[in-house]
Amino acid sequence: MTIVRQPTRAGVRDAAAKVAAILPQTPLLTAEIHGARVSFKAETLQPVGAFKIRGAWHRLTALDAETRDRGVVAFSSGNHAQGVAWAAKRLGIPAVIVMPADAPQVKLDATMALGAEVVKYDRATESREKIAAHLAHARGATLVPSFDDPWIIEGQGSVGIESLSQMVEMKLPDPDQVIVPCGGGGLAAGIALALPDVELVLAEPEGWDDMRASLEAGWIEPVGASPPPTACDALQTPRVSPLTFDVLSRRGATGRAVSEAEVREAQRWAARTLRLVVEPGGAAALAALLARKVEVTPGTLVILSGGNADPAAYARVLAGTD
Repeated sequence: MTIVRQPTRAGVRDAAAKVAAILPQTPLLTAEIHGARVSFKAETLQPVGAFKIRGAWHRLTALDAETRDRGVVAFSSGNHAQGVAWAAKRLGIPAVIVMPADAPQVKLDATMALGAEVVKYDRATESREKIAAHLAHARGATLVPSFDDPWIIEGQGSVGIESLSQMVEMKLPDPDQVIVPCGGGGLAAGIALALPDVELVLAEPEGWDDMRASLEAGWIEPVGASPPPTACDALQTPRVSPLTFDVLSRRGATGRAVSEAEVREAQRWAARTLRLVVEPGGAAALAALLARKVEVTPGTLVILSGGNADPAAYARVLAGTD
């Protein structure tokens, strides 16, 4: 029987040390919402514009030399793609990324600019998992999922370790609540391991809130047959994994669904108040807080997970025409 490695808090600490050795800390900002001071972790300012660089670095550095030579294959709408491409380039590993043909052009261009080979697929009719698995098998490469992987989860959890350290250094209240954008749940599961005593609230776009539904049901509920369109391309995960679901269900995490209008307002608020460009999926947690779907606590921490916004779409959001 194959024993599947489980993500651990010790693994998160190891990942945090790895990340700290090569990357500066992303800023921890504060601002007032609904009369209370809230902390914001600006993962938008990572070298690839999103937190995904953390998990990718932890995963790829765990590969031995022989495995690295055979390359890696990943699938992603863009942020994990860039994280894997960045880590692979730094480590000299060949990388192939399976990306949806309708991914934002800015994410496609950035991934290719980092030296990765991009294979496009139709999000509506093809399975990225099957395509990536076939490519990995054919090339003898290592498959690097975007969230269904213990090293990826641990790497993403390093944002929790880093945030706690910054809040202590800034003499802010210890985090008692973390609001996290959620697609497959890798970031949320990693933070659950990193900060075992905080309340976790997950934010997903309406119609794509399968983690919320799964946590409420007690078993995995996939996204419905005809989910609505969403600007939150980074959070369009048809089905969460048992690995992330197990971590989050044992921690008692809860979910909230946010509308497209609420996400756009969060993007505008972040630009106006924090002077940050935040992509739609990266603004989901902020949207839930601004819309009062989550109550502010003294130690509320909001993760702004990505800033790779399509320039034209972002301009329309700021202008209020979208």
